Amino acid sequence: MIMTGSVQFGDEGFAGTQRFQEIKSAAYEHLLSRIEELGAEFGRWSREAIQEFVEIEVSGFVRQKRVPINESEVQQVALSLTKELAGLGPLEDLLADATVEDILINGYDNVFVSRRGVLTREPVRFSDNQHILRIVRRILAPLGRRLDESTPMVDARLPDGGRLNVIIEPLAVDGPSVSIRKFRQDPLKPTDLLNLGSYNEEICRLLDAAVHQRCNIIISGGTSSGKTSLLNALAFFIPENERIVTVEDTAELSLNHPHVVRLEARQGGYDGSGVVSIRDLIRNSLRMRPDRVVVGEVRGAEVMDMLQAMNTGHEGSMTTIHANSPRECLYRIEMLAGFAGYQGSEDSLRRQIASALDFIVQIGRLSNGRRRILSVTEITGMGDNVISTQELYRYESFIDPDGQEQDHWKSLGIHPHTPKLARFRDQWQNKGGPDSRQSPPPADGGGFWGRRR
Repeated sequence: MIMTGSVQFGDEGFAGTQRFQEIKSAAYEHLLSRIEELGAEFGRWSREAIQEFVEIEVSGFVRQKRVPINESEVQQVALSLTKELAGLGPLEDLLADATVEDILINGYDNVFVSRRGVLTREPVRFSDNQHILRIVRRILAPLGRRLDESTPMVDARLPDGGRLNVIIEPLAVDGPSVSIRKFRQDPLKPTDLLNLGSYNEEICRLLDAAVHQRCNIIISGGTSSGKTSLLNALAFFIPENERIVTVEDTAELSLNHPHVVRLEARQGGYDGSGVVSIRDLIRNSLRMRPDRVVVGEVRGAEVMDMLQAMNTGHEGSMTTIHANSPRECLYRIEMLAGFAGYQGSEDSLRRQIASALDFIVQIGRLSNGRRRILSVTEITGMGDNVISTQELYRYESFIDPDGQEQDHWKSLGIHPHTPKLARFRDQWQNKGGPDSRQSPPPADGGGFWGRRR
């Protein structure tokens, strides 16, 4: 007997109780014995057939063991076991939920999700840590990846484009730690970000002009600040007759463009062989006749190859980096160049950075979960052995009379310095500056106002 007494559980809370887990575990063992009797035949069943089989077996198990639960609760157990046998168990509903951005598992009974940038604890739970490992290994099996004591860390791309990171004991002290980053199947367009309040119309026009006129842009920000989403959106501004090569550690970008070649780095085997780094891919991408090279994120020695690409005819390239401010972004690039074994002087490195980059777009996630562009900064050159910058826009929120926080981007009244935007700069000046509601005409018939949305 699994339980005594006549305790009944409500439909909403039952699935989150320990008793539910106990009943499910016992029913699961019963199902395994029945599946063993069926042998190879079970492996050929469709999900619908498995679901029908589970419902019949669970109902019979509950009657046989006299488990005091009602019909609705029996259905909850059967549905959960169907997902266990034919899907991804407790993860299945979270992966199917379009509002979920991140799934974070800290041991079997601690599951958190991020929705709209805000983390909340989920009632979903696993039976034990072995249950987590069983589900994770089911995800990894078709990817050809292993997870055991010899390889206790795994970073992999899911078939739907999401990213999975797992670290297990002995490195994870309190049980398996699983992080799943989900990505939208339909990338956000520039107009979507505008409607969501990530930036205003003036910044949208500036970014459109910068991308179309082949300015090199680096998007800087913290974890889960929206760097990849912004990079995807900027790709909408790239003319359709250009060839883009993307290079990523784990493929996350989904550029809405007709001519994209996607490259993904490869981790080594358990013996360390077979590694193909981002740096290797960037070097190879330059032999693939790209008009633009887009690197998902620079975090190591590949920063030097990215700078070389930007300085050798591949203008209009873009990348992201982890940094808390535009100035910190430049310092981090210098630090990464040092890790890459850069042998030149500090002055020559800074000159190379200044000549390669045109704009730094700083994006951040606010305390309320909203993602906003915090700064648009232009690289203007060198002065006194320091990379010179000028901030064009700065995010400064304010509290309205009703006590509500409102977004506001302050234009510092400075026009872009780069010759690439000379035509646009002249138009802005003639029409009253970048804050003018009149949009500058697109170059060559392109631009945000004359191309696809």
